[in-house]
Amino acid sequence: MMVFKFLCLVVLCTLLFLAGANGTGHQLIVVNNCQESIWPGILGSAGQQTPQDGGFLLNSGQEVVIDVPEKWSGRLWGRHSCNFDENGKGSCGTGDCSGSLRCRGMGGVPPATVVEMTLGTSASPLHFYDVSLVDGFNLPVSMKPVGGGIGCGVASCAVDLNICCPSALEVRVGGRVMGCKSACLVMQSAKYCCTGEYSNPKTCKPTVFSNLFKAICPKAYSYAFDDSSSLNRCRASKYVITFCPPY
Repeated sequence: MMVFKFLCLVVLCTLLFLAGANGTGHQLIVVNNCQESIWPGILGSAGQQTPQDGGFLLNSGQEVVIDVPEKWSGRLWGRHSCNFDENGKGSCGTGDCSGSLRCRGMGGVPPATVVEMTLGTSASPLHFYDVSLVDGFNLPVSMKPVGGGIGCGVASCAVDLNICCPSALEVRVGGRVMGCKSACLVMQSAKYCCTGEYSNPKTCKPTVFSNLFKAICPKAYSYAFDDSSSLNRCRASKYVITFCPPY
C-alpha cells in the first residue's frame, strides 16, 4: 500500500510539472536582497497583461510571487527613494512612472536597470531574457531560472555601477549617486542611441561608456546590439528576479 501511494505521488508531481511547463503559465519570484525598500515596476508588452497593476512595494528581505501566462513578455525594473501618499501618488528618485505607485502601463523614467523577458512565442517555446543597461543603471539585479536544464543562463548586473559612474552620467538624489545615465540619454545623438544611420549592428558599435558597463557587468546588455553575450535562452516554469543579488 505504501509503495502504491508513493507511485501515485510521483505520477501526480510529474503531471503537475508537465502542466506547469506546457501552457499553464509561469511564476516570477521577485526578491529584494537590498538593504532598503524598493518599489518594482512591471510592464507587459503591447497586447499583454500588466501584473500587480504595474507596481508594488517590496521591503528589504521580502519576496513576491507573480503569476504570468504562457507566452507572456514584458519588463521589470526597480525604483528606489520613493515616497507615496495613501492614494499611491508621489515620486521616486529613479525609475519613476509618472509619480504613481501603480505604473498601469507606463515604463520607468531612465536611468533604470531593466529585466526583459519573452516567455515563449507562437513560433518557439523557448524563453528569452536579459538584463539591460541600455536605459542606464540604478539597481543591481539578476534573473535566473529554477530548473530548466542545460544551457539556461543567468542574466545579471550584480555590481553597483553607481560607485564607478562617470560624473557626466551621474544622477544624484540628496547628494548620493542613485543612478547612472546611458550615454544616449546624455549625448542625444544617433551614434550613442543606435538610431538613424546607426540603427543596425554594422554601424552601431560599443562606445567607451558601454565598454565600461560591459567590463563591470559582462552578463548584461550594454548597448542596443549587444546580443551575443547578453541574451539568455531557457525553458523553465519559474524564474527568480533578485534585486541586489549576491556576487
